[in-house]
This record gives sequence, C-alpha cells and structure tokens, in this order.
Amino acid sequence: MTNKRCFPPVVDANTRVLVLGSLPGEVSLAQSQYYAHKQNRFWSLIGDVTGEDLRSLDYLTRLQTLLRHRVGLWDVVAEAQREGSLDSRIRNHASNDLMALVESLPHLAAVAFNGGTAARLGTRALQGAEGKVAFISLPSSSPAYTMAYAEKLKAWEVLRNWLPEPAAANAARNSGN
Repeated sequence: MTNKRCFPPVVDANTRVLVLGSLPGEVSLAQSQYYAHKQNRFWSLIGDVTGEDLRSLDYLTRLQTLLRHRVGLWDVVAEAQREGSLDSRIRNHASNDLMALVESLPHLAAVAFNGGTAARLGTRALQGAEGKVAFISLPSSSPAYTMAYAEKLKAWEVLRNWLPEPAAANAARNSGN
C-alpha cells in the first residue's frame, strides 16, 4: 500500500468553525489541494453555507474566502497507508494533533466532521474538547457517499449557526480585514 500524508491546516486566529476531513483522496493529493476532485461537493456545500460561489474561484482565493468566513480546514489523519481514495481502505493511520490545534484557536466554537470516518476518529482524538466546542457530524461531501445534494446541504446549513452573516463577511473583505 502507498503512504499518504495530509496537508497543513488552513486556519487563522479568527477561525470559528473547523471542518475536518479524513485524508485527502488521490486527486486532491495529486493537485495538492483540499477537495480537488470535481465530483466532491465540498466547495459547493460550503459555498452555499457561506453565500459565496467558491467553485468559480482559484484555489488560493477559495482558502482566503473560507478564512474570511471564519472557516478552517484540516484532516483527522496525518498519515496512513491507503490504496485509492476510499476511507474504508485507510490502514495504519497516524492521527493529527487535533487537540493542539483546537487549543490554539481562541475563537473556535465548532468542529465539523466531513463524513463518518472523520467523525469516528476525530471525536475520539478530541475527547478533551467535548463541552468546549460543538461537535457536528456532517454527511460526507465525497461522491462515494451517495446522498442527494439537497439533503447534504440541509445538514451542512447548521454551520451557519457559528458563522458571521454573509453581509458581515463581505463588509470585512471590503474594509481589508
């Protein structure tokens, strides 16, 4: 099996919601971008939640826009052996130090798990953070998780409870913050 490594976290001191995936898939690893597979619905889902058309933006602008909306990204698995992209194929994994990251984010209010594997491994790794931040299990944005987009979006919309209103985020962009 091939060893796969995650990307660095995308966070800043203002992050309120941290979205944790499991481990980047083959397309994402090849392009060195979170959620690069064209059929993965992450950018559409989080774009609909934030009120931004993220799919039309280049990758770095997507990340900057997420941070402006106080959304961060990382993965639960630091490194693992895996053939292909399916979470069910993850073997011999090493976890990221999620507690250290959570403790370093002063405004963090919620950790959202993108899919069942991220939720299972992430809640175990973050046991000490229970009660300090909300844990939200979301349906996976992966095309391998076959649920209608509207159903996925309904679940993902709960993230709005911890995010600034789109108008406030746009005002921050326009003022240079």
